[in-house]
Amino acid sequence: MTRTPADESTPIELRYEDGTIRIDGLAESTVSPASIRSAVPELDSDPRTGAWRAPAFRYADLRTGLADADAAVDDRVLDPASVPPLDSAYELRDYQATALDAWLETDCWADSEGPANPVARAPAGVLELPTGSGKTVIALKAIERLSVPTLVVVPTIDLLDQWERELDREFDVPIGRFGGGEQRLEPITVSTYDSAYLKADSVGDRFGCVVFDEVHHLGGEGYREIARLLAAPARLGLTATFERPDGAHEVVEEIVGPLVHRADVDELAGDHLASYDIKRLEVSLTPDEREEYERHQATFTDYLAKSNIEFHSGSDYRELVKRSGSDPEAREALLARQRAREIMLGSENKLAALAEILDDHRGERIIVFTAHNDLAYDVSERFLIPTITHRTGTAERREHLERFREGTYTRIATSNVLDEGVDVPDANVAVVLSGSGSEREFVQRLGRILRPKADGGRAILYEVISADTGEERIAGRRRD
Repeated sequence: MTRTPADESTPIELRYEDGTIRIDGLAESTVSPASIRSAVPELDSDPRTGAWRAPAFRYADLRTGLADADAAVDDRVLDPASVPPLDSAYELRDYQATALDAWLETDCWADSEGPANPVARAPAGVLELPTGSGKTVIALKAIERLSVPTLVVVPTIDLLDQWERELDREFDVPIGRFGGGEQRLEPITVSTYDSAYLKADSVGDRFGCVVFDEVHHLGGEGYREIARLLAAPARLGLTATFERPDGAHEVVEEIVGPLVHRADVDELAGDHLASYDIKRLEVSLTPDEREEYERHQATFTDYLAKSNIEFHSGSDYRELVKRSGSDPEAREALLARQRAREIMLGSENKLAALAEILDDHRGERIIVFTAHNDLAYDVSERFLIPTITHRTGTAERREHLERFREGTYTRIATSNVLDEGVDVPDANVAVVLSGSGSEREFVQRLGRILRPKADGGRAILYEVISADTGEERIAGRRRD
């Protein structure tokens, strides 16, 4: 329990309750709710209890608003365990230190003596840096600087394992874990997004800081509730690509904080990341593929024209899927689109181009990216290289990556599972045999080959595109 008396009135009491901040005594105080609603727009009365409430993520804003109103506050929100001073052996590079400083400077309590509570720091915001630039190291130094109970939230079990190892290696404290069959709470805890979604309201008062790795995942309807239910005033988001095509990054700004620092690949390449080249190879469909592609495309486009569907957004695609349930022509058009995409994304000449690339880069470590499992397996069978897809078991995936790391394998193929959330060993050649129009996906794939090379060599990414097909438009979108 902590108290910040500013006047002689009965203090306003704050408590954490099921993902909200319960505010008792506001009605009896001299503070008008309207005076703090500018800081906490969601502030509302609770007729069931006679109290007022605010979402837990507004805790720092609420404290600031009450301080501005010169209110006496009895703050019982956070119930964190004590954490000894933390010390990480990492030394930050200049650009990493700049990013960390930009985040620390957002501390809304730093210009005052700080509220009298167990956690007196509240920096909040998102850092955008390329894959391979050491975002994890920056986060570890942020945790060290604050030395308060911290929850780290990650999207995959692989990242859960990696973060647990890093935290355990850097800090001489027990490391908790939510996910992978374990539910172990410690002052420093790492969790998957899925487990955090289930646990947030029950542990929302236990952490002074929360780190969201791959923070763009919080844009999803369900996951955003994690940030809303936690009272942690210090919030750090990490990502290689902050903006989302659906605009959901605006939600992330609200519940984590704004983008406070950005460094792109070109800024770091050469000095801190490997220099790189991108080569775009256009291949032609075979005559038989061209005939089949055009036929399926015509079936698809003719239906769109007849049905007044422009197909410029995800809602247009959902409308076509919806119609396909009852309209045979819509179903035929949907299947025709799928078949046309399969032809252009997995054309025979793409595989011939891949054969030449593999031959040109003998002995180098190469990752082949595809958009779909079938093409990844086709690559695996044709070139006798291991493949990792979402169907690959955990033990087999780890074995493949370890052999790739030690050099037993020099080539590996994958669909989308190595785009993020996996510690991929160093490679210097990437081949995008097929992909989506997502800029995020492209940046993540490029990032897989940008770790600095011991010999100072350049990385190279190949894009293999089927000419005169819709893939040209897809490739253009991801490079815009």
